[in-house]
Amino acid sequence: MSSTSSELVLPRPGAHNSPPQAPISGPSEAAFTQTFGQLLPAAKYLHTPTGKAAYYEILPSFPRNDSHAAIERVLFIHGVQTPALGILPLARALHTSFPSAHFVLVDLWGHGLSDTPVVPHVASLFHQLLDALLDQLNWASAHLVGYSFGAALTIGYTASRSSRVQSFALVAPAGLIQSSRFTEEEQAHLRGDDEVAARKWVLRFLEGGDLVVPADWKERVGRGEVVAEAVKEWQMREHAGHTASVVAVVRDGGVMDKDAEFVRAAQTGIPSIVVLGEQDGLCTEEQLKGLGLANVAVVPQVGHGVVRERAPEVAAFISDFWTKLK
Repeated sequence: MSSTSSELVLPRPGAHNSPPQAPISGPSEAAFTQTFGQLLPAAKYLHTPTGKAAYYEILPSFPRNDSHAAIERVLFIHGVQTPALGILPLARALHTSFPSAHFVLVDLWGHGLSDTPVVPHVASLFHQLLDALLDQLNWASAHLVGYSFGAALTIGYTASRSSRVQSFALVAPAGLIQSSRFTEEEQAHLRGDDEVAARKWVLRFLEGGDLVVPADWKERVGRGEVVAEAVKEWQMREHAGHTASVVAVVRDGGVMDKDAEFVRAAQTGIPSIVVLGEQDGLCTEEQLKGLGLANVAVVPQVGHGVVRERAPEVAAFISDFWTKLK
């Protein structure tokens, strides 16, 4: 891991404004594909005043089918740590059923090939990225599919920009963890009293322990699999701003205490579905329904990794939901 990656601490919301700094560049596409192959379509880039972000288009491969006419434009939003590649298995499975749709996957700030802006990583920073991407695509609105932190962003985006959202599908959503459940020591890590200790705690919190890359990851990648642990390790090593972005997202990006935003998103009346892994501890079916999201599907015997480990089942629930849209 580079010294920049291991030592960088991004500004916090409300901190004293220092002179603006240039964003930390993301890795090259060549470096990524050399390690993980060309599973994704060729990267395209969005240039904003905040930085440069990568996105990937899965174009329509079949003439428009009237039975799927409601699904024309879909934006996929990944979670923290694993970039757009991590949600590709779900996108592929859905495109098989909706080949006339135009799908786009984006690398969020600090992930994949996208830059790390040296600014607070609050939710609005990511919402502005989604705005800019939809504008570049000339999409007035789209169907959103968000996983984990991407689902929390989807909720906030829907609550604040309902005219741009045709429907939303949440997979294993973050946003409903209660910060009050953390111990005083963990609260200190969230505050950043000791930045080195905080960084270690955040990474262990997200991973459920130390990051372990499977010994056979290269063989699995060679078979076209997405090995999330290998992708995470590569980003920490090759993307100088990635680890700081991850820590900043957990602290300030909206992965906790967002119950009210879920309620506001539900109250828009925009069609939605939530797909959970039965063993995922981030939220429950009862909790979501209590916030107004009535359409909840549960995949049995799987945890937070449901988006990759059980992609066909997740896709089946979302496909059924999309097919009923008018």
